[in-house]
Amino acid sequence: MATTLLGDLFGRSPFRPMQRHMEVVRQCAERVLPLFEAVARGDTAAAAREREAIDDLEHQADTIKNALRSHLPKGFFLPVARRDLLEILDLQDTIADTAQDLAELVVERRMVLPEPMAEAMLALVRGSVATCDQAARVIAELDELLEMGFRGREASRVESMVAELADAEEESDRLEREVSRILFALEGELEPVSVVFWYRVIELAGDLADYAKKVGSRLRLFLAT
Repeated sequence: MATTLLGDLFGRSPFRPMQRHMEVVRQCAERVLPLFEAVARGDTAAAAREREAIDDLEHQADTIKNALRSHLPKGFFLPVARRDLLEILDLQDTIADTAQDLAELVVERRMVLPEPMAEAMLALVRGSVATCDQAARVIAELDELLEMGFRGREASRVESMVAELADAEEESDRLEREVSRILFALEGELEPVSVVFWYRVIELAGDLADYAKKVGSRLRLFLAT
């Protein structure tokens, strides 16, 4: 049975579990948007449901990660170092962890999104989720890169995709600064503890994009070697 499970996970490609993990991570990050949409309209029940979905997806990602870390054969022929693959895996997993941290914070604290910053906050979340989606598209190209020996037209295409990923992260940084400025202007109208937690939420939302960019940056090193 264990052999069958490992075969299903790895198949013929050492990158298949990386791609499967990233797909689950992407789904986890994408649930952050409906979570914040629920928070924006004050729907605590819907927010709680999204939090449960995020928890479930994060658990699925952990299961894949642990299987890969434990069973990636040290003798498996890899075009890149095993430790480099595991480093990317950890970066991917941090995206799901961050989504879970966000969901836990806003739901457990029953946070109320101030109306003046709602539009900017949702824009930040959309931007960060879009950055995670782009990282998933980059990881989805690993099999093609392997076939081409990490060279040629496919490598150039992935380089362009990684550049687009960096641009998306920069836009998320801009949106993070914008919503932080709005919150700063509202500080006098909000409870101090609420202000502190909203700054933390904004930071975590930006972290989604930051970690997604790091996934692409680490992959870019493969192309440079």
